[in-house]
Amino acid sequence: MNTSAHNLTIQQVAEATGLSVHTLRYYERIGLIHPIDRAQNSHRRYSQDDIGWIEFLMKLRATGMSIQDMQIYAHLQRQGDCSLPERVAMLTQLEAEVEAHIRELQEHQKLLRHKIKYYGSLLTAPEREAS
Repeated sequence: MNTSAHNLTIQQVAEATGLSVHTLRYYERIGLIHPIDRAQNSHRRYSQDDIGWIEFLMKLRATGMSIQDMQIYAHLQRQGDCSLPERVAMLTQLEAEVEAHIRELQEHQKLLRHKIKYYGSLLTAPEREAS
């Protein structure tokens, strides 16, 4: 695959990112992705930078950021360094939410471990009585 400047097709980007072609077009339409350069035949041509941005968006989404907040973030990013304070604030808030979710998951994990240990002891109890 030729991955130079702007030579990736939408199908290649879909394969590289795991997003569907429909999702990539949707992200562009709603402003999450800037308008993608086009070849002479009007087909989209993505760059490695575009893929990097798409992968970052995927991470934001995976951490629970809403599409609406992602749109705000993308708009701020396109404004350049003057929007750094707002972007840092958004990412800081998201990080706090992720940390809270991790703590919640760790509490759930503790309960699971307790149940596994308890049920495991019940499974081995008859073996101890039999010996």
